[in-house]
Amino acid sequence: MEVVLLGTGSADGWPNPFCVCASCRTAAARGEIRGQTAALIDDVLLLDCGPEVPRAAVRAGRPLDAVRHILFTHAHPDHVGPAALLFRAWVQRDRPLDVVGPPEALDLCRDWVGPDDPVRFVPVVPGDRIVLNGYEVRVLEAAHTAIRDGDSVLYDIAASGGGRLLWATDTGPLPSSTLDAVRDARYDAVFLEETFGTRTDLGAGHHDLTTFPRTVVALRDIGAVTDATDIVAVHLSHYNPPTSELAERLRPWGARVVDDGAVVRVGEPAPRRGTSSRTLVLGGARAGKSTYAEALLAAEPRVTYLATGGMQEGDPEWAERVALHRERRPSGWTTVETTDVAAALADARDPVLLDCLGTWLTGRLDHHRVWTGGDWGAVDADVADLVAAWRAARVPIVAVSNEVGSGVVPSTPAGRRFRDLLGRVNSAVVAECESVVLVVAGVPTPLRSGPTD
Repeated sequence: MEVVLLGTGSADGWPNPFCVCASCRTAAARGEIRGQTAALIDDVLLLDCGPEVPRAAVRAGRPLDAVRHILFTHAHPDHVGPAALLFRAWVQRDRPLDVVGPPEALDLCRDWVGPDDPVRFVPVVPGDRIVLNGYEVRVLEAAHTAIRDGDSVLYDIAASGGGRLLWATDTGPLPSSTLDAVRDARYDAVFLEETFGTRTDLGAGHHDLTTFPRTVVALRDIGAVTDATDIVAVHLSHYNPPTSELAERLRPWGARVVDDGAVVRVGEPAPRRGTSSRTLVLGGARAGKSTYAEALLAAEPRVTYLATGGMQEGDPEWAERVALHRERRPSGWTTVETTDVAAALADARDPVLLDCLGTWLTGRLDHHRVWTGGDWGAVDADVADLVAAWRAARVPIVAVSNEVGSGVVPSTPAGRRFRDLLGRVNSAVVAECESVVLVVAGVPTPLRSGPTD
């Protein structure tokens, strides 16, 4: 199947023409203009048709004269632009057309079709299965509401000539009925909406950058998504960071973002994505480095979280920080509080998040009592063991560390020695990393990107 993305944006597109937020202004300056999400399959099957779609097809050089089936997902106006049926009738009144979708979506279209036009309206509900000239279409439940509960659907489409895709917009985290229906589907491509970006307070009817990877995990766990599945994020809005940053956020989850007009060939090998297995996330205090590091592994069903800070007696502020970190970790993650990181890495069987090297180094310095005449050489040996274990690890690892070299010079000899030693630890770990990211004021900047082939 050949899928042309006629649009990849949300209802208001990206940028929103009435908005001057940083995301919108950056997109406009870069010429990254996204229209309402829709797709054209093999020139004959149209997935959603909002008011912008006919003109988007012209801009993409894809006339719609061969379209014989339109599949609507729900009745929201960015997905149903019924005037397109009138435009079509002016030049193709004699050609048959199937219009498929929930009853509420079809009701919006009926007045735009003449009584003698060969247009067949096919109302569907979740659980239905239809065949459209070489395409088997299964109708699935969406976590989204247009007018009433249950009036929005997703589509599982398989072509007789090969290729199978999941069209999953608009929806929040997938209902259990949908997950049951797509078990072992092994899709060639999944087009999964990701509307709310960094906003997690806007409701459950769309995905954000927290729920999106969890849905990917759920689909992997049931065999609907495999390592060969091409996952494309669609229905994007200005709640997301700029596209370059969004692409970096999606990459560890096996997903990607494409431009309007992009062509995805379903059933062919998916584009090879970065396979970095060792990543160091650097940043200053409260820069957002831990949150970013956690997001890199958010699509992993099981993660070992190496917490090197532990609890500190008599320090309620530290205890509050630890509690907040624990609360935001997914339930499938296992927390191990330790400063024996080398041993933990050697034993790891699941992806590892190490947070952080700064508290790990503090713990080893205290363990060897270096501030009261202890053995600095033992600390050097610990660093060597850590780097060796990091290099030898056979699971993905993300580590967090403080970037202390850019701040105020410590006023004490001990502080300066700690700063210098942590700088050397960071440099030694970076030498064994495929990816390095610096987080400043919540904004991640890649310093080294992982391999792409």
